Amino acid sequence: MKVLMINKFLYPNGGSETYMFELGKQLERMGHEVQYFGMEHEGRCVGNRVDAYTGSMDFHGGSKLAKLTYPLKTIYSSEARQKLRLVLDDFRPDVIHLNNFNYQLTPSIILEADKWRKESGHACRILYTAHDYQLVCPNHMCCRMDGQVCEDCLGGKLTSCIRNKCIHGSAAKSTIGFAEAAFWRWKKVYKRLDAIVCCSEFMKKKLDSDPILREKTVAMHNFISTKKAPAVEKQNYVLYFGRFAKEKGIETFLKACKALPDIPFVAAGSGPLEGELAGIQNLKNVGFQSGKALEKLIVEARFSVYPSEWYENCPFSVMESLMYGTPVLGADIGGIPELIDAGVNGELFESGNADALTEKIRALWDDHAQLDAYTRACGTTRFDTVEEYAEKLMPLYQG
Repeated sequence: MKVLMINKFLYPNGGSETYMFELGKQLERMGHEVQYFGMEHEGRCVGNRVDAYTGSMDFHGGSKLAKLTYPLKTIYSSEARQKLRLVLDDFRPDVIHLNNFNYQLTPSIILEADKWRKESGHACRILYTAHDYQLVCPNHMCCRMDGQVCEDCLGGKLTSCIRNKCIHGSAAKSTIGFAEAAFWRWKKVYKRLDAIVCCSEFMKKKLDSDPILREKTVAMHNFISTKKAPAVEKQNYVLYFGRFAKEKGIETFLKACKALPDIPFVAAGSGPLEGELAGIQNLKNVGFQSGKALEKLIVEARFSVYPSEWYENCPFSVMESLMYGTPVLGADIGGIPELIDAGVNGELFESGNADALTEKIRALWDDHAQLDAYTRACGTTRFDTVEEYAEKLMPLYQG
């Protein structure tokens, strides 16, 4: 089987790229042929046989002339269609697997993929893995700039994006976001997708608010490559690891830290609110960590806290903590409750409620027997490996 993976970035940049690269490698191990299409970049590490990619779009740099054309290019890209057609004519894939394509590639590539399979007569499935809420929310997060969860656009009232300045707090950018969403809704472009893989039941429910998407969605939790860590002696601290940002619940977490001065906390990460961590005596900020250093922090923590306040999809941090044998106290929002077996390997608290979080941390910290039971239960917690995940994808690939 020939599989064309499409993603705007073809270099390590975030979760969607990790997903695509790992899945692509596994498909090749299974004997399938995989090529990639996306944006050209100096860090590009995968590609296609005809070396066809779209030009780089730098929203933070670039010339003034280029920036003037970006608003139109983020809605529709004739270049992406032309370059994709070169790859399709040469590779003739059996499956086109879309990932993140907003802004740099645009949904216009779906039009070209559908046009190609009709004109070529080649049976080809078009799948999309939803890494965010792009198909139903112009700012992709169902969350306003002030951090408030928002579902106004889910019913099709897209003008809410402009009214609430949902994209970077900018009326101009929000108007462009509205125009993009409205244009593609009018074109019914997503009707051309054969299947939409949602990484949580929660995400599936939100995408199902659109009747066009409802018959195409399938919920499949992400795979994880983390190996079970050896049993170690737990150290006396509670861990937060992730982005220091409002939507991640960092402010609620800090309120709990201040209310529990006798409990040691460790925070690992970076972000716009990092300055607010300073001056809290029982909180140690170790900065951004990765690899073995992060693994050690997770493995040795008594438990971790995941206090998010936006519609998380399938957070890798929760999965990683549980796989490393560390119970999780998570917010009851988005796809988080689907990953934690509350009362078995962790607990949930009301998202955004600092008092509830404080009470839960205190109770867990003081109840050694309960926490030990949760830790043991983590040893039996499992999620799909990439091998298992790829096998589950096959029926969707084959149709």
